[in-house]
Amino acid sequence: MKKSICLLFTAILLFTAAGCNGGEEARKIKASEETQATGPKSTPPALPQTAPGPLATAAPMLSPTDVIAEVDGSKLTRAQLDLEVKKKMQEMQGKIPADKITQATAAIRKQLVDDFIVRTLLLNEVNRRKIVATDKEITDAMNAMKENIPAGTTMEEFMKKNGVSSEQLRQEITLGIRINKLVNTTKTAKAIPSEKEIQEFYKGNKEKFKTPESVHARHILVAKTTGEDEKAKTAKREKAENLRKQLLAGADFATVAKENSDCPSKNQGGDLGTFTKGQMVKPFETAAFSQKKNEIGPVVETDFGYHIIQVIDHQPSKTQTLDKETKLKISAFLQQKKKYDAFNEIMQGLKAKAHIVVAEK
Repeated sequence: MKKSICLLFTAILLFTAAGCNGGEEARKIKASEETQATGPKSTPPALPQTAPGPLATAAPMLSPTDVIAEVDGSKLTRAQLDLEVKKKMQEMQGKIPADKITQATAAIRKQLVDDFIVRTLLLNEVNRRKIVATDKEITDAMNAMKENIPAGTTMEEFMKKNGVSSEQLRQEITLGIRINKLVNTTKTAKAIPSEKEIQEFYKGNKEKFKTPESVHARHILVAKTTGEDEKAKTAKREKAENLRKQLLAGADFATVAKENSDCPSKNQGGDLGTFTKGQMVKPFETAAFSQKKNEIGPVVETDFGYHIIQVIDHQPSKTQTLDKETKLKISAFLQQKKKYDAFNEIMQGLKAKAHIVVAEK
């Protein structure tokens, strides 16, 4: 069986290639992890590897020793599946606890069977409808994919990691474009989000448009050592108090941090950057969020040691208004969500009409 990567690229193409002009805007929306809530923390939901509902019915006519799954005459044999499972397990070697290998293997086998069914149904349908991809569309999609691979990773490294050749990649991208065109033929995918839908989405997901309260601070740390006695702790606190006095007298914070801090941030003058609540240990957080801007706060003790904190900036929590830019982002997201729904509709219809049998579940 050909390496099952179709759905990976289909998901990418559906939201970044032809027919989706708002892909970049939608990626900026903070989204929920719940598909139905559609208020995402990252990107719109990726295309599902399987559609809702039962995948197939058992078929006693097929011998489980020879054929694992059949879709309208196309067959997945046990030998093909075993080979793909072996490849997947090799890729995950060392990443799965020994007591979870059996469970992981079973999950991978099921996923590969599901992928085979979905891929076969989609390929048969785009062939039946004579949907094709042009050279320009393929080139544009290839370029879009290059822009979406992790920073610092070359296309060659990406292909090697996914175990595909350049020819296989081109074939999968071509199929992805054809599937994207198939999805775009539906009324659901073509529907433009209305003003009412945009308003309702915003009202129902206001928390997703909130920017949390944040603080930009720098500090100097006199670190504790495991097992030290009270005398040593007292001496370190006194050192921190003396450093604070120097700062109050006008000493340069960055210089004092570089020369005295036990935190790696000393190389940046003690700068910790911007952070929100929940990212720092509680005593440090409480002090940072309660201090006035630019003041040198009192010495704060944590499990790490003694800190002298200076708040550089403090931004309150705020909610993004439903302005033109926000509306564009929501509209783009909702339009992509409609494509996701259209894909599910197509899959349900294809499965209902197809002859699908599975010998191994």
